[in-house]
Amino acid sequence: MKKVYYIFLVLVALLASCKGQKKATALETYQPDWHRGVVYEMNVRQYTPEGTFDAARKHLPRLHEMGVDIVWLMPIHPIGEKGRKGTLGSYYAPRNYKEVNPEFGTMADFDAFLADAHKLGMHVIIDWVANHTSPDAVWISDHLKEWYLLDEKGNPVVQYDWTDIAPLDWQNCPADMCAAMEDAMRFWLERGVDGFRCDVAHQIPVSFWKPMYERFRKDFPDTYYLAEGENPALHQAFDASYAWELHHLMNDVAQGRKAAKVLAKYVLKDDSIAKTVPGNYWRLTFTSNHDENSWSGTEMERMGDCHRLMAMLTFLLPHSQPLIYTGQEVGFDHRFAFFEKDESPNWTANEYTDFYTFLSELRHTHPALAPEASFELIPQVGDSCLAFRRIAGTDTVSVFANLSHSIVTFEGDEIPPSQAVIGL
Repeated sequence: MKKVYYIFLVLVALLASCKGQKKATALETYQPDWHRGVVYEMNVRQYTPEGTFDAARKHLPRLHEMGVDIVWLMPIHPIGEKGRKGTLGSYYAPRNYKEVNPEFGTMADFDAFLADAHKLGMHVIIDWVANHTSPDAVWISDHLKEWYLLDEKGNPVVQYDWTDIAPLDWQNCPADMCAAMEDAMRFWLERGVDGFRCDVAHQIPVSFWKPMYERFRKDFPDTYYLAEGENPALHQAFDASYAWELHHLMNDVAQGRKAAKVLAKYVLKDDSIAKTVPGNYWRLTFTSNHDENSWSGTEMERMGDCHRLMAMLTFLLPHSQPLIYTGQEVGFDHRFAFFEKDESPNWTANEYTDFYTFLSELRHTHPALAPEASFELIPQVGDSCLAFRRIAGTDTVSVFANLSHSIVTFEGDEIPPSQAVIGL
């Protein structure tokens, strides 16, 4: 028997009047803040048959129409050859921080991609790998002994099974290494990128990130910084961090290992943490990304019939900043090869395109869905359901998510007459 999951979405936008004249509603006056908008992770290698900036650039209008605010490019730097995995190697083994991977095209091609995104009102952040370089990076020849973590033989330490990388010495943070890293990042900000997604940011001291980002925000206002990491301390420097725990709980609930109440418990805990953070506190929420897709499976594999309902929650939960990964917007059920060129999605619009476009529009038009808008759990809906309300001024969004394959009856006055019902 096929499992069917339901989410009931109630949108209430109250109108106000003044002296008999219509007053603009919250929805009419709301201006989305791109910092808190919809993030799209682009895997350039796999995006098109060509796997280039120029070919991917042609898709920017499509993403704009879908409601994407921020395009996150996976690492664009040249990949090391020493210890390379597979034929093309890992994007996360950078050889030179100030060049582009010739696999993707030229610097001029990148500039054209960036310019077209900006013309459409979208912003571009690039993936930054500060934890390590490739073993044959340009820094190795001049700074191996001073900047890198070395073993007893004087060779770069091998972390995990990452034999294609050389870890930098963030334990001691050499001043000239930190300066060189800041200079390399500044190079791209001066070129016009709008910020960075920082790989394994939690392995690098906040004492490095915080003062540097303060300088960047002063010199390049309106930039954005996303940390791959979950420690709230990262928000001393970053705008957003990963909601890894939520993601794993979603997998557990979808697979029947845990009840929906664990999601409610997480939301309450994370909201209490948010109240202790003085700066921005946005959590990147997702059902897939490059790591999950290649190593753990697609959202269809991990979440089954529940994958679209979970995707909707990533757009609706408090403190969320939703992520769409390459191919999700057309329901591409395929694990991308990580070290090789793989097939590209068929970008013909379908029901998934409509689904993510709807979610983006919902996000943009309802201030109650801004990450910091208030929320409250709606009690007494059973262990198989998650129900909550988001509120900003006169705008209210109430969500009733049935995470079981059975029909659940909601009783009481929680659902107003103006309800909209969506079955997934």
